[in-house]
Amino acid sequence: MNVFSYFHAEIAGALGRLAAEGKLPAGLDLAKLVVEPPRDAAHGDLSTNAAMVLTKQVGKPPRAIAELLVAALRAHPAVTEATIAGPGFLNWRLKDDFWQERLKDILAVGPAYGASDIGRGTKINVEYVSANPTGPMHVGHARGAVFGDALASLLAKAGFDVCREYYINDAGAQVDVLARSAYLRYREALGEAIGEIPQGLYPGEYLKAAGQALVQCYGDKWLGKDESEWLVPVRDVAIETMLAMIKDDLASLGVRHDVFTSERALHASGAIDKALATLEAAGLIYVGVLEPPKGKTPDDWEPRPQTLFAASRFGDDVDRPLKKSDGAWTYFAADIAYHLDKYRRGFAQQIDVLGADHGGYVKRMQAAVTAITNGGGSLDVKICQLVQLLDNGEPVKMSKRSGTFVTLREVVEEVGKDIVRFMMLTRKNDQTLDFDFAKVVDQSRDNMVWYVQYAHARAQSVLRKARAEDPAADLADQALAAADLTPLVDPSELALIRQLAGWPRLIESAAEAHEPHRLAFYLYEIAAQFHALWNKGKDDASLRFVLAGDTRTTLARLALVQAVGFVIASGLDVFGVAPVMELR
Repeated sequence: MNVFSYFHAEIAGALGRLAAEGKLPAGLDLAKLVVEPPRDAAHGDLSTNAAMVLTKQVGKPPRAIAELLVAALRAHPAVTEATIAGPGFLNWRLKDDFWQERLKDILAVGPAYGASDIGRGTKINVEYVSANPTGPMHVGHARGAVFGDALASLLAKAGFDVCREYYINDAGAQVDVLARSAYLRYREALGEAIGEIPQGLYPGEYLKAAGQALVQCYGDKWLGKDESEWLVPVRDVAIETMLAMIKDDLASLGVRHDVFTSERALHASGAIDKALATLEAAGLIYVGVLEPPKGKTPDDWEPRPQTLFAASRFGDDVDRPLKKSDGAWTYFAADIAYHLDKYRRGFAQQIDVLGADHGGYVKRMQAAVTAITNGGGSLDVKICQLVQLLDNGEPVKMSKRSGTFVTLREVVEEVGKDIVRFMMLTRKNDQTLDFDFAKVVDQSRDNMVWYVQYAHARAQSVLRKARAEDPAADLADQALAAADLTPLVDPSELALIRQLAGWPRLIESAAEAHEPHRLAFYLYEIAAQFHALWNKGKDDASLRFVLAGDTRTTLARLALVQAVGFVIASGLDVFGVAPVMELR
């Protein structure tokens, strides 16, 4: 049960009955009605703004509406107290047995608890990583990769039909530079001394693999030939080699994609011309001269007649160029065609996960999606800010140009996939994140991933201990769900149950907001409450999870312990992290 959805329906039902009695108007719009925890837990278990948001529709003061609703709440069999606060907020408390029953909900489905159908199978496309195929992944890419992968899992748990997509930026000048850099390594693989890497080429030794691949494909066929002859075939092999390296790097992080779409294929298919012809037919493309911007001049501004998209008609600050000075399409033009392609594949809802340097791209892409889909598509762009890599507080420098950057693979090998994934989700995506090699493996409360995993491991330890002390006891999930849970009356136990019961609501709200980081903080709070309860048992033997000679209380508390383990495992599963069974 989603407690908040349940009481939302109860409030809606009470409003319907009041309307039938002629005390309120019929057909009230309940879109803004919310049931949530009160800001101050001292006010109760649940709260609603119903009276506040309905006052204009009803034509009565909020408090008058609240007085009608509070009577209905007080009549509910699970409610012990209902009060009106301030101008008309409603707060109420629930009986202990109502909360105790929620453990049965958790134990009935295990780690699947929290799954929702609010998505109703709606198709949604999440595009993430989409790094240029010019080298291995670095730690900055890891954040977008983990964020996108976790967001996709979160949306799937909330009932959406999710497609995970990677857009291969395999067109443009950077892949020609890649080809020239690979050709240099090709010559090296054939025994030439290439000396120092020329300025402007990629210097990383990772390109030696591309050189070897070229030798395997072509032998010495392109040696000594003019660039015009070898550029295309060398580029193709280099891109294929780099993409295989990227996929391998992503696999080491547990990141997967359903679809890989090539930018070059869009160009070759004529999709860009067709998409922009659609905009032109709608009168949204014209030739004009952009006004010089105030302040910093953007890269795409030139004081000359340009082919422009009327982005300002759809919320952008200015209109945007679609062609370069040499007549080639801009990246923006290709991106318009790409998002139209996604829309035509059935994805009216689209999410792009982009790096920190794409902040200025958000409004123009949202404008383009609105225009090219005639308002039928929506785009949410999530910018992942930089990752500051540290070791004991000291910066770890990286430079892709020099070839000395720290790769994603190196980070995973240093601390493990699960730590990397969890830590990348401990800050909101638009905030800079510090990743300290020393701190992420520190076994302390300040390390969120360790603290959460320790809670799961501790829960498993308690269950193992209980089985060892009474091998004949039936501690299966079904048996625990059938146990008498009324002994769970300590305020700390009930507070923990209330926190666990909030998991379905959190899944829904985080999915709707596209914010998987909320789960990390929720799991941390679950861990904190569970550890605190365990510590209380150290000080007061009557509060221990396993009580010799008191099977009834022991089974009830083991049901709570198992529920904690299931909810943590549920959250870690969304994150793509394996729950730890024991810590060494």
